[in-house]
Amino acid sequence: MCTSESTCGCATGVDTIGSTATAPDGIRTTYAVSGMTCGGCAKSVSSHVSALAGVTGVEVDVTRGVVTVISDAAPETADVRSAVEQAGYQLVS
Repeated sequence: MCTSESTCGCATGVDTIGSTATAPDGIRTTYAVSGMTCGGCAKSVSSHVSALAGVTGVEVDVTRGVVTVISDAAPETADVRSAVEQAGYQLVS
């Protein structure tokens, strides 16, 4: 369900801070997302998180409710939190 703070017209909150794993394309850190209901939600979160330094990719799976950040080094949680908040959502621990 979406709130008025969402930039896509939808509302979502990041549920939990996820796991980190090393992959050939970089370090993959996954965050669980609750309430993400549409492509607009995914696009907004992806756009803001992609702008973080060192991020080489962002994968959003609305069906599973996850956002995976691919980066050169594990991102700082505070940086991801800030990007998600700028998109109009909240990172929840």
